[in-house]
Amino acid sequence: MDLQNKVAVITGGASGLGQAACRALAAEGAKTFIFDLNETAAQAMVDELGADNCSYAVVDVANEESVNNGLQQAMQAFGELHIVANCAGIGPPTKVIDRDGNPLPLAKFKKIVDINLNGTFNVLSKASALMAKNEPINKDGARGCVINVASVAAFEGQIAQPAYGASKAGIVGMTLPVARELARYGIRVNAIAPGLFLTPLLESLPSEVQNDLGNTVEFPKRLGDPKEFAELVVFLAKSDYMNGEVVRIDGSIRMRAK
Repeated sequence: MDLQNKVAVITGGASGLGQAACRALAAEGAKTFIFDLNETAAQAMVDELGADNCSYAVVDVANEESVNNGLQQAMQAFGELHIVANCAGIGPPTKVIDRDGNPLPLAKFKKIVDINLNGTFNVLSKASALMAKNEPINKDGARGCVINVASVAAFEGQIAQPAYGASKAGIVGMTLPVARELARYGIRVNAIAPGLFLTPLLESLPSEVQNDLGNTVEFPKRLGDPKEFAELVVFLAKSDYMNGEVVRIDGSIRMRAK
């Protein structure tokens, strides 16, 4: 897919990996529309990239009405939709049994799954219905692509990650069936499973902790740069033969139990 003047919706696009993806897609000539709850950070991205090429809506990805409204605003802003990058997510620690012997409240488990997994499906399903109405953009009949964000936790979930690991494993599990279904519309679906990246959360940790985490990576011995994640987003958007895949980007790390 030639990204010039294509329209991309990026959830969680105002910070972290989503922000890096937003910048990288914009650098390829795409028009970007951010879904985020942080209006100040989203407006800062519009100021950076320019209002002609970037806009945003305050969207709760787990809420159907909110997503519908956000997509409507994206269509009003740019008239089309070709790419979705589902980067929004949360991952607070959630042990099954806490130090006092109490079980994890189901509501906390549900919240993580609702945002990470249900929110991803909520956006991809509604966005795909819009993409399916596009005119084909190349000789293969392509109409768009979806890039979901899983995690290496889907494969090597650590202690205190039952909800996060389950939510990301769900994204991995739906990649192929959704790709197979949407193939008839010319919509590709892939997922990225990042390892340890230097997002704002990790940047807030002491440097020695960051170094210790980086040393758990096989090579290179460091945390990932969000720009490296964003390069993979661009590749998956551009490569018409990448479909139904889950791609790890993790420096060959295999997560320890804790």
